[in-house]
Amino acid sequence: MTTFMDRFADRVTEVTTELANLDMPLTVPASPFTTDEYGWIDFTPEIDRSRLAWCTAVRMLTNHHQTPLARQILSADALLRELGVPGLATLHRDLVGAPIDYRFTPCPYCDGMGEDPTLPTCEQLGCRIPANIADHPHGCPVCRGESCEPDYYAERQMDEAEQLWADALAAKTPPRRSWRTLLHRR
Repeated sequence: MTTFMDRFADRVTEVTTELANLDMPLTVPASPFTTDEYGWIDFTPEIDRSRLAWCTAVRMLTNHHQTPLARQILSADALLRELGVPGLATLHRDLVGAPIDYRFTPCPYCDGMGEDPTLPTCEQLGCRIPANIADHPHGCPVCRGESCEPDYYAERQMDEAEQLWADALAAKTPPRRSWRTLLHRR
């Protein structure tokens, strides 16, 4: 039986196997400090292509653009070099073309768990505080600890919208009919 955490290991294994088949290195060494002709200092950190964040970025890019992994390697390198793991949220937003609400959409990095999959979970550490509060030490750096619970949040938002509508109707004129009667007439 595959556990939730096994999916992350499977993602890394799948991508690193493809990289090995392409004879691509799993690490890109850091470049030393260099100065260009304008005096700017340039340093590129080491990129580890066997990390979950890199594998997630390259999978997001290949799935969105429907291209082979070999065409997205440099894009994933650049994303993580420039923005790090939180850059996956920016990539996700850019690929979708709209802001992402991680209460309704599973995070591509932690799959909606709300915790950083590379660190111990709240259960393993015995946290008394849930992960979806600010500054929790091991919340997901992409979705910031939001757990994907669309059923819970959708029902709550429908209740809030219903209450707002009832309040608006009550404030406008004294109701002669119930709002449900008005709905059935349409």
